[in-house]
Amino acid sequence: MSEAPLILWFRRDLRLADQPMLAAAAATGRPLLPMFILDPETEALGAAPKWRLGLAVEAFGRALEGLGARLVLRRGPALEVLRGLVADVGAGGVWWSRLYDPASVARDTGVKAALKGAGLEARSFAGHLLHEPWEIETGQGGFYRVFTPYWKAMRGLPVAEPAAAPKALRGVAVRPGSDRLEDWRLGAAMNRGAGVVARYQAVGEAAARAKLAAFLDGPVASYGERRDLPGEAGTSRLSENLTYGEIGIREVWHAALRRREEGAGGAESFLRELAWREFSYHLMHHSPQITTSNWKPDWDAFPWRGDNPEAERWRRGMTGEPFVDAGMREMYVTGSMHNRVRMVVASYLTKHLLTHWKVGLDWFADCLTDWDPAANAMGWQWVAGSGPDAAPYFRVFNPAGQAEKFDPDGSYRRRFLAEMSRAPGAEALAYFEAVPRSWQLRPDQLYPAPVVDLAEGRARALAAYGARNA
Repeated sequence: MSEAPLILWFRRDLRLADQPMLAAAAATGRPLLPMFILDPETEALGAAPKWRLGLAVEAFGRALEGLGARLVLRRGPALEVLRGLVADVGAGGVWWSRLYDPASVARDTGVKAALKGAGLEARSFAGHLLHEPWEIETGQGGFYRVFTPYWKAMRGLPVAEPAAAPKALRGVAVRPGSDRLEDWRLGAAMNRGAGVVARYQAVGEAAARAKLAAFLDGPVASYGERRDLPGEAGTSRLSENLTYGEIGIREVWHAALRRREEGAGGAESFLRELAWREFSYHLMHHSPQITTSNWKPDWDAFPWRGDNPEAERWRRGMTGEPFVDAGMREMYVTGSMHNRVRMVVASYLTKHLLTHWKVGLDWFADCLTDWDPAANAMGWQWVAGSGPDAAPYFRVFNPAGQAEKFDPDGSYRRRFLAEMSRAPGAEALAYFEAVPRSWQLRPDQLYPAPVVDLAEGRARALAAYGARNA
């Protein structure tokens, strides 16, 4: 069996370095067949993440060709596709990097059992996280429900050094058939928005590494103080690349550790933010219902509103609250949104509009190119109050107050709101270029009146939350 090929099933690990599965496979000396499957779980992705995934797959395919390998693309249920490819090349096993969302866990568990039942080697590897979600436990052997004690437990744990990229890969003798990526039309649902959002993507391993280097050479020094200012380039913007595994989290962690040791003042804060990503996966592993239902079951009786006309104005960036609308338009133009603003727009929807967090979660899942199943779910539930937070119900972000504090000169709002300027910039106008024509939005139209008075919205939210806690 030592000469039987190994199939390497890539998913959200589209890189060569800091890639435990690939490093282990290359070390065997066996023929390797890298592949990517467009299965039903992947087909279910929202418009923006599915389109962005296609860009990542394309870039990774080119990187593999540089090592003498070809990425095989096939469409269909994962087990069915893998069985067909095993037969095509006489493979002795299938290896992959683990994923942790409920749909992927169910799929991968079934695939592993079926392949092993057929006498094949089926092996999964770590690589998407610094620590597997089950590795960090409380003193009582349970899982952490609050971030700060989790961070204290995680902070001092060793993290393995990232493996170098292999110099070359040994390919298989038989070249199996492959789909063409363009035939999958992964960006079809983006319509005319793809051309706008594409301007803001940094695709592939080299681009991700350059982005990390630029951040660590500059903004990280003041990250702790400036990361909440959406009008500045003060964050790493690596979430896009970490989502698709275009850069390894261990590489990012160790690079930030080095900068901390060199005296970069904000490096510790950046490491803490990376730990939030770990914490979201820790929660999703131990309570997978966080992606679909209230993390705290006693919130099931809360009178959330379902989708509604006000929520539609929120989606379109037309609430009449400039800080909220700027954030929603930033997401539509760039595929991402500043983290401080994500909290504000989520609070506005769930508290000022008393709309179910699932409405917002689903919209983000359709529009974010850096969509992450664990971080998206935890973030929405944290803000809504139904998630992992010690005393959440009275936390109502005031969009006007947040704007005054974090966008005092209005630069962020002007950047994305054409109605705020007599001569709007290209990015403000790009929103109207990207949105569906059916919305009938124009940059010269009047900016709308607020959907709800902020004081009244806050009072209504506090009354509803207070009644729940009475």
